[in-house]
Amino acid sequence: MKNFFKTLPTNIIDNFKGHNLYFHFLAITLTIVILKSGIDWYYFLAVRDPLLNSIFSPAIAIGFVLPIFIPIILIIVGKIKKSNKVSVIGWSLAQAVVIGSIISSTYKAFTGRVQPDLLDLINDSSNSFQFGFWEHGIISGWPSSHTTIAFAMVFALISVYPKHKTLATISIIYAFYIGIGVSFEVHWFSEFVSGLIIGTVIGLTVGRSYSKKSQ
Repeated sequence: MKNFFKTLPTNIIDNFKGHNLYFHFLAITLTIVILKSGIDWYYFLAVRDPLLNSIFSPAIAIGFVLPIFIPIILIIVGKIKKSNKVSVIGWSLAQAVVIGSIISSTYKAFTGRVQPDLLDLINDSSNSFQFGFWEHGIISGWPSSHTTIAFAMVFALISVYPKHKTLATISIIYAFYIGIGVSFEVHWFSEFVSGLIIGTVIGLTVGRSYSKKSQ
């Protein structure tokens, strides 16, 4: 726990240092390209399919619940079994979730991206932003918090536990399921893409700071 709070401020700052900062600019640039090219709106119309929505609709709930309970469970199990590796994984995932929430929510507070209107398939609202501070809250918007947190957790896990290829594959599939799932209902495609990029940077940053402690 001490290491969690000790490294938290540093790892938040490190997400915007060096090469990591370039990836934030990449997320912004790709969002502009996707938005201006009309891909956001085209994607929104293309995924209005009942079967696809039934498959991916659980992603919203799963992407909210698992990031809360998985780190807690791993921390408890690690303490009970006195397993340093399990404890480190649990705390690294917890930090990835916290940093992912902080960074994505901060972006949302200033960008004010308006979420897709599932009842309006005629008027293109993908260009709707309410820049400022807290103009459109932090529940929906740019980037997708679900996606950011999912990829942050996955790449923190892969960094701390790199040798388990099967677990890495399953985790990546999970992250894409969450990201794509929320892009079908509450987020634009560009918000999924930006969340993927920013979340990956967060996960790798957190994972690097915890990887040596898992040995």
